[in-house]
Amino acid sequence: MTTVLISGASVAGPALAYWLRRYGIDVTVVERAPGPRPGGQGIDIRGAARTVIERMGLMEPIRAAHTGVHGMAYVDSAGRRVAEMSGDAFGDSGGIIADLEILRGDLMRILIDATDGVRYVYDDSITALAETADGIDVTFEKAPPARYDMVVGADGIFSNTRRLAFPAGSWRMADSGYHRAVFTHAASFDLDGTELMYSMPAGNGTTGGRNVLLYPAHGSARAMVHFACDPIPYDRRDVTAQKRIVARILDGEGWEVPRILESMWRADDFYFDRHGKVVMDAWHHGRVVLLGDACTAGSVGMGTSMAIVGAYVLAGEIAAAAGDHRTAYPAYQARMREYVAANMKPLPGGTKGFLPATARGIRFRDALTRMMMRMPGKRLMMGGMDKAVNAITLPDYPVHAHH
Repeated sequence: MTTVLISGASVAGPALAYWLRRYGIDVTVVERAPGPRPGGQGIDIRGAARTVIERMGLMEPIRAAHTGVHGMAYVDSAGRRVAEMSGDAFGDSGGIIADLEILRGDLMRILIDATDGVRYVYDDSITALAETADGIDVTFEKAPPARYDMVVGADGIFSNTRRLAFPAGSWRMADSGYHRAVFTHAASFDLDGTELMYSMPAGNGTTGGRNVLLYPAHGSARAMVHFACDPIPYDRRDVTAQKRIVARILDGEGWEVPRILESMWRADDFYFDRHGKVVMDAWHHGRVVLLGDACTAGSVGMGTSMAIVGAYVLAGEIAAAAGDHRTAYPAYQARMREYVAANMKPLPGGTKGFLPATARGIRFRDALTRMMMRMPGKRLMMGGMDKAVNAITLPDYPVHAHH
């Protein structure tokens, strides 16, 4: 029986584990966190990823966990809505607002619950990988060493598996120009299904613009902060220091910002990073293969969908190749290549469009949005996205019974 070790239990890992189990493959998932992480940002499931979710039979629980977002508005410092967009204005994919948005933690829980017979090992990680003629020997931080047929790195943009298994120079991180933070916020008003974005020009030491997004989620709200600047060095383990960075950047700002900062200091689900993009030619090396953000991080709003589609394709190709990684891995990458390339294109206007650096730039974007919403061709403006989210033909892999 083929044995697979997956590193990472966020979205890509459990989605892959689900399909591998359907094909009768023995699966272990190792995750550095002490348990499934709650909360996280609202993530969209679009296009081909919905087809995969339907094939998994999980559409009902996912729809039930929908955050309830159905539109987006830009607000000024007094909280007035200066431009509004509804989700259905942009065609099927919902453009910027997908009609299927779910918190990362909820999606993880649904996927993990659906993976019967998968071993999850929390609070542990891979420390070394040694390939042999008939397998790959894995050393863990805590668990005893073990041998597997294949190892999958589904462990995100800062992938430990990628660092251990891939030669130096075979990949690099490209910088997207901004930092972001996300956490729970007890909003002082009802968001009523609308995501609100408050934009601020450069200030408090940033070279580019800043924004705060609030979106409803199950009766409370999530806050997301973005700011464009040169990379600020930070310790990934020191959350208090990360919160200090955000507090400094938003100091003295209007609208709901002072209350958002109060929530941030109390939040136990605070997440902070530098938005980056992984650039690499080959997603596999020997018996190791990467999935999701570990090899395709850096899209705008498509990371989760690419992880779900990638999991389906990788598992299908492993089954079709009867567990031979030399056939399965290249076939998986070849099938995913165009779809990933289509979904890695930056938003129109790039980082500057998303985070205008001047008050004038913000007013211009608001006016442009109002004009766009009155145009009959607004679906066409997002037409590229509608195409990109479906830029793959999903094969029907034969589902073998559990062995």
